[in-house]
Amino acid sequence: MSNYPFWLGGVAASMAACCTHPLDLTKVRMQTLPQSLASKSPSTIAILRHSIAESGVRSLYTGLTASLLRQMSYSLVRLGSYEEIKYALSSDGPPSTTKLLAAAALAGGLGGIAGNPADILLVRMTSDSIRPPEKRYGYRNAFEGLVRLVKDEGIPGLTRGLVPNVASQVGSYDFFKLMLLSYPLPLSNYQMRDNLLCHFTASTLAGTVATTICSPADVLKSRLMSLSGNVNPVQVVRDSLRTEGPGFLFKGWTPAFIRLVPNTILMFVFFEQLKKQWRLLTAS
Repeated sequence: MSNYPFWLGGVAASMAACCTHPLDLTKVRMQTLPQSLASKSPSTIAILRHSIAESGVRSLYTGLTASLLRQMSYSLVRLGSYEEIKYALSSDGPPSTTKLLAAAALAGGLGGIAGNPADILLVRMTSDSIRPPEKRYGYRNAFEGLVRLVKDEGIPGLTRGLVPNVASQVGSYDFFKLMLLSYPLPLSNYQMRDNLLCHFTASTLAGTVATTICSPADVLKSRLMSLSGNVNPVQVVRDSLRTEGPGFLFKGWTPAFIRLVPNTILMFVFFEQLKKQWRLLTAS
């Protein structure tokens, strides 16, 4: 077992989310714009300006309770189980890249199951203001939203959008970190050490990979989660392709990239520092 608490990753992710939530809100709003506005493709800045004009700077933190609930479920399980799985695979030496990817896929699946309800609430709370008044959910906080979600849609409603709710940045982070620590940088003899610079570089590379690979699934996930009732994912894709073209699969890529890179950096930097502080605390 690892020498720090299972929940430490959730705390690190929550700290990062508090810093980057406005960009998460912007991404979701761009991904779930009503069909009448989707073709206009407003920019990241336009969405941010509209949000501030709507009800002030505080509106940029709409849905923060859902974001924190997501981090303390999805990210907690994803990071915690990944570390445990990776530790188990390291019994006979450093795990191979294939083992790391397998561990990340399993941990991502477990995290997706655990955090899916909170993800639904996050999508609905952050996109509520761009919906017609009669179709708004009006959740005051994540806990009220969770109760109403179960009451209105039953237990199956908690699994809406589960399949595309997959992320890859954990495995990418460890892969890039191992590469940076194992080999000198190209065109130089500089060998990185396990410090903040290494964590920053690995997180930036991981965030870039995750943003690009996960964008289509992320858009589909947001659109499915923003809807209620019986929804056919294939029909959602067909309607979106007909009205917006294939480019809809990358709606919100810019704020997703702007948000995911610093979020991934902050999450793993916080995670690494929390682990170090925990080891110092338990050693004293």
